[in-house]
Amino acid sequence: MSIRRFIPGLDGEAIVKEARRLLNSRIEQPSRRRFFQRTLTLGGVALLSGCNLSDEPSVETALERISRFNDTVQGWLFDSARLAPTYPESMITRPFPFNAYYGEDEVRHIDEASYRLEVTGMVADKRSWQLGELRAMAQTEQITRHICVEGWSAIGRWGGVRFSDFLRRVGADTTARYVGFKCADDYYTSIDMPTALHPQTVLALTYDGQTLPAKYGFPMKLRIPTKLGYKNPKHIQAIFVTNTYPGGYWEDQGYNWFGGS
Repeated sequence: MSIRRFIPGLDGEAIVKEARRLLNSRIEQPSRRRFFQRTLTLGGVALLSGCNLSDEPSVETALERISRFNDTVQGWLFDSARLAPTYPESMITRPFPFNAYYGEDEVRHIDEASYRLEVTGMVADKRSWQLGELRAMAQTEQITRHICVEGWSAIGRWGGVRFSDFLRRVGADTTARYVGFKCADDYYTSIDMPTALHPQTVLALTYDGQTLPAKYGFPMKLRIPTKLGYKNPKHIQAIFVTNTYPGGYWEDQGYNWFGGS
């Protein structure tokens, strides 16, 4: 993600502190209360409240929603079968913002002809995939909100292969704990298997009906609308299924590994 402030004039630290105070008084289960006290970020406030923290009124709305938060609602949010909200085409953010740990002038450009996706680990079919094979699989499309850990959000249209279909095609052991990703831009991350099998988790090959542009992760990115942006890797070159904790680029620097729903 870029190191920018997207909410000028707003005190992010104070917002998170107030959200933690509200959650502390509303959540009864100690383990869940400790989880939020340790891991809640500005992006997490946006994700939990469904608000884009762009101005004072939106922050007030977010905190009001969190003030009504309780264990029942929190349990619902952590349901791996719950769908993220979808939006009409008229609400797509144009242009959709670039986001990475580097600048847009450093975007990686991948050669389609020589590109191969390596699939390894706890799968029956360990081999390399070409883009044409992925495009030949059943495609799906979603208009969902990307939420950055820094507190901004944007709505985009993503199309590609449902990741659960891909995992079943390669014979992945779906009892495994993790799915890891290595990317051409040296980024890496990992997710839990329930998130990998979530019906809205997609290997995105297109954006807004067109081949995925380089700045959004060509040839593919993992689109997970139930997770914060840093759990959506771009320029994916390798996927592996494992029971060994793989970590992640930001996660290894202290970001919450779960990163979302």
